[in-house]
Amino acid sequence: MNKFKLFMDNFLVYGLGSMIAKIIPLIMLPIITRLIPDPSFYGLFDLSNTITSFGTAFAIMGMYDAMFRYFFEKEDLGYRRDICSTTLVFTTITSIVVFFLMMIFHEELSVYVFSDSQYGILVYLTAIATLIGATNGIISAPTRMQNKRKIFLVTNTLSPLLGYAVSIPLLLQGYYLIALPLAGIISSFLIEVVFAWLNKSFFSIHCFHWTYLKQLLSVALPLAPAFFVYWIFNSSDRLMITNLIGVEATGIYSIGSKLGLASQLIYQAFAGGWQYFAFSTMHEDNQVKSNSLIFEYLGLVSFIACMFICAICKVFYEILFTGSYVQGYIVSPYLFLAPLLLMLYQVASNQFLVIKKTLPSALILLIGALSNIGLNFLLIPYMGVEGAGLATLLGYIISVVLVMMLLTHMKLMDVSKRFYLAAGVMLLFFVIWRNILLGYFIYEILFAVLGSGILISLYWKDVQQVIDRKNKR
Repeated sequence: MNKFKLFMDNFLVYGLGSMIAKIIPLIMLPIITRLIPDPSFYGLFDLSNTITSFGTAFAIMGMYDAMFRYFFEKEDLGYRRDICSTTLVFTTITSIVVFFLMMIFHEELSVYVFSDSQYGILVYLTAIATLIGATNGIISAPTRMQNKRKIFLVTNTLSPLLGYAVSIPLLLQGYYLIALPLAGIISSFLIEVVFAWLNKSFFSIHCFHWTYLKQLLSVALPLAPAFFVYWIFNSSDRLMITNLIGVEATGIYSIGSKLGLASQLIYQAFAGGWQYFAFSTMHEDNQVKSNSLIFEYLGLVSFIACMFICAICKVFYEILFTGSYVQGYIVSPYLFLAPLLLMLYQVASNQFLVIKKTLPSALILLIGALSNIGLNFLLIPYMGVEGAGLATLLGYIISVVLVMMLLTHMKLMDVSKRFYLAAGVMLLFFVIWRNILLGYFIYEILFAVLGSGILISLYWKDVQQVIDRKNKR
């Protein structure tokens, strides 16, 4: 019971921290877009974040997760200091290497990423952000490892607020190109200084050990490829949009993706509790059936939520945004559903972890990612930013379908026919909404209600069972 209470407490606090970190930018977004009249500048900022996330992950090389793994091997403070210090020294070196590579090749990166050599200053800022971002993750880790939840909550709140305290005055002065990246650097640096002081007992350059480094790398390096696959899914579309149809379109696409933050909150809340549940029940006799039912229920909730996002997205964007930013509504349903499909994929692919075979999961996700790239090339020139959103969604659909087929063949998954029918209803809804009802708000809402009613009716017996159990209590 104590462990369960601890799990729930952690879930709520860390979930709240992640929620705050995403809700604040979402609330501020209409203000920021009004201060940046040209979407091109927001597109450049989004591209900068894309490269920062890639560079940071390359510098860390999975060491963050490896540090967590070894930190709890022993309760000895000296041992933990050695683990944390070894991780930080290694990450600092790799971060500096990445930093100098970006500085040396700033012109090439400017042309390739931003499609213009004049944005060298943005590459410099991106390089600094990468350096700070990589080391920040390691320096802040002991706070979470010690379960100091209040500090985590406070810093997650302060970080975006500090960023806006810097960016808004700069935007008002017309510094559209550098305002947001510079604000991010300053806020990250200040937060890093705070964590460095709080966790100073866990870090010392004299506590670096080659033996521990080898152990850390043995865990870290196999994790690294998975990130790059996820990066392809989540970020490569920005680069391709910029190179195929221009950086202004990237800005519009980025704004369209922000509604997807809502589904990411659902996903993160799920992820916070799923791993615990999955591994605590993996030896039960009905594990396959339980896992399959959770997959179906989450799919049902995702489909219903997406229907209503389709119905409200155009009105939502017209209220919150102005100018060409409004065009971002067209990609929001695709990018809202995509993280939820990732959630379904992880529920299903957990079965590979149960039997200790993780290679099929990685290969299937890679196929989906490569499909995403190919579809981007085909759809972006034809459909614009909507093509990029559709390509991302289809990439995830391919991954989910393939993992379902393989696990069903291996008798590790038992999905009912009603789920396939529910997926068919969702597909039909999407087609009718996009080609007939888009722009007719009342009809969109009514159609979403109808579609949701059909989906719920397919699972009405399950819903009734939940209601009956609640009434008995």
